[in-house]
Amino acid sequence: MRYKISGEIAQQAIVELNPQEWLWAANSSLVGYTRDINWSLRVPGGFEGALKRSFAGEGTSLTYIESRAERQRVLLAANQPGKVIEWDLQTDGPIIATRGAFLAAWGPDIDINVTVAKRAGAAIFGGAGLFLQKISGIGKVLVHGSGDFFQHNLGAGEELTVSTGNLAAFAASVDYNIRGVGGCRKMLFSGEGLFMTHLQGPGRVLLQTLKRTLATRTTTAG
Repeated sequence: MRYKISGEIAQQAIVELNPQEWLWAANSSLVGYTRDINWSLRVPGGFEGALKRSFAGEGTSLTYIESRAERQRVLLAANQPGKVIEWDLQTDGPIIATRGAFLAAWGPDIDINVTVAKRAGAAIFGGAGLFLQKISGIGKVLVHGSGDFFQHNLGAGEELTVSTGNLAAFAASVDYNIRGVGGCRKMLFSGEGLFMTHLQGPGRVLLQTLKRTLATRTTTAG
């Protein structure tokens, strides 16, 4: 399977598939496809997975895309300005994606699930919610970030503080928590609210320069 990321203001991914090749994509991300592509709505993890995904704000299902012929193409996009970047599960480990960051995934062994934020404070005040989407296994994941990406590989024990809403995705090995901004002036006039997101390595972190508009994706029937 081959793919190409193109575009400037609102990037998209063109994925080329051969017979029996398949991928998972976020709902409403399917822009167009060639003749011998089949797609359907499926629920990773069955009823329990659907319930968790609904709490995560990602909709109960994903779009499952497969090819019936050689060199079929699918065009995927997130329907808002931003960039698309690859995450290699073998190199970077399992990924935790915040709401709206997951675009697509494929590989010989892909598990798409929903995990619970480890810390109660992060779940309530971290901006990403209690439930986060986790993709693990062997394969590739395409992540969408609003605006531009800033990536950072945190070393063991290295810390990074992030404005709420600017965190797109991070390695499952990264500890995700919150930290108070401190001081009444900061809380009242900085525009950051009471808390910021605190990350501690090791692992890869993807930040988005624009805070994501958390509009619920529309599920397309087909």
